[in-house]
Amino acid sequence: MLDFLHPISNDLIEYVDTLPNHCIGQKLQLHTSEYFPTFKEGNIVVFTVKEYRNSKTPSPLANYDAIRKQFYQLAEGDWKIGLIDLGHIEPGATFEDTFFAVKTVIQKIHEAKCIPVIIGGSQDITYANYKAYHPDNGMVNLVNIDSCFDLGNVDLPIDNKSYVGKIVIEEPYNLFNYSNIGYQSYYVAPEELDLIDRMYFDLYRLGEISNDITLAEPIIRDADIVSIDLNSLESVFYGDNPNGFSGKELCTLARYAGISDKTTSFGIYEYTDTMSSKSTTQLIAQLIWYFIEGISCRWGEIGELTKMDVTHYQVPVDEQVMSFYKSNITGRWWMEISSSENLDNILTSNTLLPCTYKDYENACNQNIPERWFNAKMKYEM
Repeated sequence: MLDFLHPISNDLIEYVDTLPNHCIGQKLQLHTSEYFPTFKEGNIVVFTVKEYRNSKTPSPLANYDAIRKQFYQLAEGDWKIGLIDLGHIEPGATFEDTFFAVKTVIQKIHEAKCIPVIIGGSQDITYANYKAYHPDNGMVNLVNIDSCFDLGNVDLPIDNKSYVGKIVIEEPYNLFNYSNIGYQSYYVAPEELDLIDRMYFDLYRLGEISNDITLAEPIIRDADIVSIDLNSLESVFYGDNPNGFSGKELCTLARYAGISDKTTSFGIYEYTDTMSSKSTTQLIAQLIWYFIEGISCRWGEIGELTKMDVTHYQVPVDEQVMSFYKSNITGRWWMEISSSENLDNILTSNTLLPCTYKDYENACNQNIPERWFNAKMKYEM
């Protein structure tokens, strides 16, 4: 792993020395030319990736030191979490080399039972992140916070607008669910919507989430990988998209990723100097801060009934009885997906799917929640 990682600059080391003791920069382990951090279980491990060759709008300019300075100067929360800055991965001879480096580094972080935070770079780096999850460890759920789906043309080489399509079609088939949060219809082709619908994936338009951001919490609670495209922000915060999430909304989504007991990697992508300002680097630093803050508030509700303090509700719907569970600690909800008999598939026992109170209400009104139906169909495919 050390072969792939470059230490932070001497300028950053000197900057850290000027910070007050309460700042994050004084608390984290830094990969320097003289020291490589030691992993401990539960550490948050940040690294940057300078790979843009697959971007539809490539830009070689990315001052990651500016992001680090903004992050280092933030006050540490009431955390009992070790923080590490591993430095950065330079572009390899080919983008495949960079992907291999990213995959290897994430695998090593996971082996140490730590959580990686990746800052890039074009969003197709998410593909390398996904490949770090071995099929033997179970299926993977990917949540993409983006204004479009990034399905692209899978017959062409991978880029930052087609990496999701590559994930969907390539063996081994390790993706169970893909969810998009914040898509904007004028950026999405009708055939993409049709494909997503046929695969029973979950989609949430920007307006839906902006009107009630709590709808995103159960979606992210079920995610192994959360990937943020900075172009999902409105242009006052980043880029040139007139509509998008506000900085506050995106920080809320980052916190949801943190509090999810299932999320084991978090990425922020499409950062370039040409599209950003000082407020952008501040926002990226705050996204990382809110993700860590969320992790510090995890309750250990991992979707296993034997390990959860819940109240069980049974709701007759049509010819079946749906089971819902409400946490007596956090008030969060789950609905149960029952395995079908004689099906040789990945669902070997009943599974809990995160949901909202509104899903429970819909079932009480004899309407099967759409996410329950989609999950049931995927399990039986």
